[in-house]
Amino acid sequence: MAEKQHILSVSAIEVSDEMVSADKNKKNNESPDKRRKMSESALSQLKKHTVVVADTGDFNAIEEYKPQDATTNPSLILAAAKMPAYQHLLDQAIKYGIANGGTEEEQVANTMDKLFVSFGLEILKKVPGRVSTEVDARLSFDKDEMLAKALKLIGLYKEAGINKERVLIKLSSTWEGIQAGKELEEKHGVHCNMTLLFSFAQAVACAEANVTLISPFVGRILDWYKENTGRKSYEPHEDPGVLSVTKIYNYYKKFGYSTVVMGASFRNTGQVKALAGCDLLTISPGLLGELSQDHSTIEEMLNVEKAKGCDLEKVHLDEKAFRWEHNEDRMAVEKLSDGIRKFAADAIKLETMIKEKILSVKNGQ
Repeated sequence: MAEKQHILSVSAIEVSDEMVSADKNKKNNESPDKRRKMSESALSQLKKHTVVVADTGDFNAIEEYKPQDATTNPSLILAAAKMPAYQHLLDQAIKYGIANGGTEEEQVANTMDKLFVSFGLEILKKVPGRVSTEVDARLSFDKDEMLAKALKLIGLYKEAGINKERVLIKLSSTWEGIQAGKELEEKHGVHCNMTLLFSFAQAVACAEANVTLISPFVGRILDWYKENTGRKSYEPHEDPGVLSVTKIYNYYKKFGYSTVVMGASFRNTGQVKALAGCDLLTISPGLLGELSQDHSTIEEMLNVEKAKGCDLEKVHLDEKAFRWEHNEDRMAVEKLSDGIRKFAADAIKLETMIKEKILSVKNGQ
């Protein structure tokens, strides 16, 4: 019995040695390029095809993953403003708001503007590129108010010594928002990031307005399809959010528009990988962390050469055509409205927090 066990043991060692030898041969036969890719993280590989942007207001996450740019919104600022590490920025903004006087409403508005810019200034210390700062979503249907707010934010950056070239003003991709973006770009040289973009009509109108950048939302499109169809899962290559951004990217490159595409709102790394090659991708810290630990090979999925050969026709949209085409896309109508409501709700929560802080400061607490 002992002899049988010994034979089995030796046999196992022989098999193991053969497997190791085969594995070594396999590795030796792999190209240096493939071996290098396997050792690199998916995030490092992605950065060779696409500009990676951090979708956060958390400076620590920005420092850890070293993106080119960073983008914020009212929801992200609200979350960051609740963190003890950033209370000094909130306190500074409140002092600014009170010092500039006016009604309570004006003091709150000035504090909000200062807080958004303060976060932007801190972010710019950690990224070599640009930061996106969002105009209040409650102004989404008022072109003139969006213009005024955007110029005020740019003015605050200027006071802090930051050139407008390092700032992107985020505007909702309503018709009014797109026209505000067009005027900011043409008349004021202010670069715009059109957000809450879900429909092809929105993308076409933004390109025709010659804005700097659009942020089509991948994950929120997927959310809608999962909620409104019987299907609960999609492979990356058939993900409706991925398909939407791919179409927009191909359209822009095929017809030579200068507006660049930044995929946003991701739910998983599969969506990110499926859009490798897009001009920019703005990614949350959680997914950046997953990509940094992932060592699978990233392939370039989007490029100008492929786009030039795609089967798309050029279209023109005036206001009437835009409103009709956008209205025909139920998903886009619902998600745009929902996005505006959610950003507005978080802006109101932030205002409430600021009001309480201002009252506390005035009462000497």
